[in-house]
Amino acid sequence: MSSRNIRVEPVAGRAVEDQEVEIVERKGLGHPDSICDGIAEHVSRALANAYIERFGKVLHYNTDETQLVAGSAAPAYGGGEMLEPIYILVTGRATNRYDGKRIPTETIALRAARDYLTEHFPHLDFGADVVVEARLGEGSGDLQEVFGEEGSVPMANDTSFGVGHAPLTETEEIVLNTERRLNGEYKAENPEVGRDVKVMGKREGDRIDVTVAVALVDHYVDDLNEYDDAVRGVREFVEGLAAEYTDREVAIHLNTADDYEEGSVYLTTSGTSAEMGDDGSVGRGNRANGLITPNRSMSMEATSGKNPVNHIGKIYNLLSTEIAQAIVGEVDGIREARIRLLSQIGQPIDRPHVADVSLVTEDGVSVADVHDEVEAVVDRELADVTDVTRRVIDGELTTF
Repeated sequence: MSSRNIRVEPVAGRAVEDQEVEIVERKGLGHPDSICDGIAEHVSRALANAYIERFGKVLHYNTDETQLVAGSAAPAYGGGEMLEPIYILVTGRATNRYDGKRIPTETIALRAARDYLTEHFPHLDFGADVVVEARLGEGSGDLQEVFGEEGSVPMANDTSFGVGHAPLTETEEIVLNTERRLNGEYKAENPEVGRDVKVMGKREGDRIDVTVAVALVDHYVDDLNEYDDAVRGVREFVEGLAAEYTDREVAIHLNTADDYEEGSVYLTTSGTSAEMGDDGSVGRGNRANGLITPNRSMSMEATSGKNPVNHIGKIYNLLSTEIAQAIVGEVDGIREARIRLLSQIGQPIDRPHVADVSLVTEDGVSVADVHDEVEAVVDRELADVTDVTRRVIDGELTTF
């Protein structure tokens, strides 16, 4: 039996897959909120690696307050232009002096933001179409003690909680993979598809409706007929994708605000609605597992940009998801697992105030039947909590 405070109990209510109505959302890579998440996390990793390179350890910082102010553009078939730049403010705190040495934290942040935008948004001219400013308040080297000595388990920076669940429902799989694959394999062959892909899934009984908003890049679209062809191509791709994850009836709705008669369509110059008056902030979009799931328990913490050493808002949201996936992957007889990890400030992060596990089991399987196996999985994952830090810094875990 574990010495950690691990509780295992039945879920109150039905599994999400059995509920009559389910709603799932994902804001894609080019959504203004996701742009902020991506930049904040890229800056976070850059700072962590810079500290490790200079001092052999991560110092105190957080960059989870990044904001985006939308620009304006004049999209046109064949190629329009930006009229006012998108403005991004990378803000937070970072240790800029340690052991008698200065660290160029804002320069590191600006370079990281530039690299991220250049990689993912080639239609935005950095410094002209998008302007980035870094304002990082002075972090404190004195806060280093909460991280613990090298090789020790850090102390929680806050009394907070993280939430995770597994496995994904059919609707969740469709929503998550629609955006990822449109921005992956499909975009590689169809450059007219912009990064801003937003997906909303609704299941009522055995019917799933998937509403997709896809920003198209004007440079690759010569007229309304080509726009319509592009939309049809995306719809056919998503229809085929959905069939990979469910046998239920699925209806795909694409760019539903388009009005062909008025010539009003979702055409952009950069591939993101950030050029069209849509602002963004870290933490307003996807949770740590990449989805927004009102049928599930969720934490309101922003995961991206927080330090990966002892910030519970980051670590416990990622770890709870990993634990849930491990439980359903390793323990037979479990249909659904929900994990809630609660910290207590100043206490070791491998010993949460409580680790609460709620299970939906298969017919004929009781929670008592799997209790010890589940507890062992949770205990093992908590004991290895510092590996989450390493994987985040190495870019192995996504935060949105």
